[in-house]
Amino acid sequence: MYQIKYYFTTLLFVFATMLSAQGQEVKEKAEPHGNVNKFKQMYEEFATPNTYRSASGAPGPDYYQQQADYKMDVTLDDKNAKLYGEETITYTNNSPDDLNYLWVQLDQNVRTKDTKSNLRNGSRAPMASTMENFAGSFVKESFDGGFNIEYVKAANGSALPYTINQTMMRIDLPETLKSKTQVSFSIKWNYNIPDHTTDRARSGYEYFPEDGNRAYVIAQFFPRMAVYNDVEGWQNHQFWGSGEFALPFGNYDVNITVPADHILDGTGELQNMKDVFSKDMMKRYEAAKKSYDKPVVIVTQAEVEAAEKGFSDKTKTWKLKAENVRDFAFASSRKFIWDMQAVKLGNRDVMAISMYPKEGNPLWEEYSTKAVAQTLKSYSDHTFDYPYPKAISVHAKNQGMEYPMICWNYGRPEKDGTYSDRVKYGMISVIIHEVGHNFFPMIVNSDERQWGWMDEGLDTFMQYIAEQEFGVSFPEAIAPNEKYPSRRGEPSKIVNYMSGDQNYISPIMSNPENVYQLGNNAYGKPATALNILRETVMGRELFDHAFKTYANRWKFKHPTPEDFFRTMEDASAVDLDWFWRGWFYTTNVVDIGVGDVKKYIVTDKPTKRMKDMMAARNQNINDLPALVYLAEEGTEDYDESQKGKLPSDISTPLKEFMMDNMTAAERATVKEPKFFYEITFTKPGGIPMPLIVEYSYADGSKENITYPPEIWRMNDKEVTRMLALQKELVGVEIDPKAETADIDTSNNSWPKKQQESDFDQFKNTNNN
Repeated sequence: MYQIKYYFTTLLFVFATMLSAQGQEVKEKAEPHGNVNKFKQMYEEFATPNTYRSASGAPGPDYYQQQADYKMDVTLDDKNAKLYGEETITYTNNSPDDLNYLWVQLDQNVRTKDTKSNLRNGSRAPMASTMENFAGSFVKESFDGGFNIEYVKAANGSALPYTINQTMMRIDLPETLKSKTQVSFSIKWNYNIPDHTTDRARSGYEYFPEDGNRAYVIAQFFPRMAVYNDVEGWQNHQFWGSGEFALPFGNYDVNITVPADHILDGTGELQNMKDVFSKDMMKRYEAAKKSYDKPVVIVTQAEVEAAEKGFSDKTKTWKLKAENVRDFAFASSRKFIWDMQAVKLGNRDVMAISMYPKEGNPLWEEYSTKAVAQTLKSYSDHTFDYPYPKAISVHAKNQGMEYPMICWNYGRPEKDGTYSDRVKYGMISVIIHEVGHNFFPMIVNSDERQWGWMDEGLDTFMQYIAEQEFGVSFPEAIAPNEKYPSRRGEPSKIVNYMSGDQNYISPIMSNPENVYQLGNNAYGKPATALNILRETVMGRELFDHAFKTYANRWKFKHPTPEDFFRTMEDASAVDLDWFWRGWFYTTNVVDIGVGDVKKYIVTDKPTKRMKDMMAARNQNINDLPALVYLAEEGTEDYDESQKGKLPSDISTPLKEFMMDNMTAAERATVKEPKFFYEITFTKPGGIPMPLIVEYSYADGSKENITYPPEIWRMNDKEVTRMLALQKELVGVEIDPKAETADIDTSNNSWPKKQQESDFDQFKNTNNN
């Protein structure tokens, strides 16, 4: 074996000589520090690890988080679309700091008449406008939907001074809240509930003129404690509309009074089922708890259609309790059909639930609860078993919004019950996405107000996986021989955005209020990046272990982006600083191509290039031992007749060397290369990526090789690889399966593929 290795060492001596010269050229071509910056560690970008958050990405020994517990009585006034509430908040200060005041979020204040949210963006005169948009912009009076705070009181009943600054309220404490102590106080409030269909409010009602009913989806309906943590202190960034929420965990005890003919469900477990359920509902519910393959209807469409005709003056109070949740929301209407199905997760049963008006059928009765159940299974497999007792999907026009155990989702058939594939897949996808938010950020509780991608991006990535698994579990819902048509997640889906006008693109690591294209920035690009990381950079085994480690480390805690980045590296032994920097901290693009392909033959005569190099060094070529040389095609040293011959047939010294140093058996096993190529790969794009190459040979075979991203560490612009082959190379293609979101594929092939013009593409599409 030693002799064989020695033979190849001698045969390739000239490669080393040539590469030495090439290396000198590389150093001259590389930009100053350009090759180092892409792969250097992210010490400048990351905060210094401390006892709260460790360098591994795990919570440190002194990690803490505050707790906010709520006892609440809420009344829904259906006739006037108004909500009244009283709450007692018990706030536990687990931090090492003493606090003189508390910050409470008043998110409904984004809807006050004098809200500054409408003044923070520029506007222009529209060339044309729909009647609805024109009226909403210039004719209608502004809706007054902000909180009316009736009082803020201490536990002893005395008034607490407070200051409201837009969507935040500071409560000044009479005594300092010491570390490791708690305080209780009460707030009474009311507000006008908005019609969420007119301006895409995150909660509110939809009015149905055909029967005069409203369907309510109610959230952000109570003054909620802001987060206080080791990273920012108080997270009291204003709610402007796009950046969502940052909330502490706590326990909720909520009583909700609604019209007696309403059906209601929300966060937590129902405490008084026998008081609010009919006998038929109780029987159906017991059956649903044992039904694992299909939903059981608790409230039927016929019962709903009867209820729609009456408007009860009586009320019922639904009592819900939830433990260790970060928020609370509920839905209520006499229009709700209600179905449920049990889902086995580990050793527990979880109820998958749907609530929808008859306007949602037949689409919702067919697919909603199936999508809920599939989401719980898929997400649990990749993170942790869903810990809550239920997950609810509520039908709401033009909605897609998430809260612990409950979410609102769009997707409505035509009035005749027909629906397109676009509507069907849109509904299934939004249900998967919003139910999936139970994991990110309802449990892995990131700061949505600051880092939109940490919930939306991670959830959209998981949504892609769950959608593909839905297609496998329910093939009847998918077109034959096709996979689920995911809107986001596949690398090709993000190319148009990444290659767009850089004036309108922001890094992923941007506040959601400060980006032009929030959907692409916080949802599409991070989801695609993680998909590429899983499928192409790390591989599923390493990625899945690291991702599950992150989810379990930070469930029921408050992670930062750095905690995610560090954990993914810590649990996989893959250095990913180059990846985070390129994909998350810049707006750079992926673009890798084939620059040049040079062909060589073996010769035992010194080439002109070798002679010139020796002369430049004042060395005599005759002083060198017998060598094997490579002559480049197109030079005077290249002899076409030698192409494809064995090196030992061309070079007598090489043949003699083999005869002297190898046995006949060893010579029989040696596979001498016949064809030699030097391939230069270029990287016009700024993001280093694995170099995925498909080599095609004259005999029709293909070979795929993936070079690690570190191949770009010495030169960020180009890199050259030498191939010694037994078969003639006839083609080179970069990223043949479109795995890397390469924005320009015109440079991906050798020989260069003929690209269709836009006109030809249009013509061929229309002819087909």
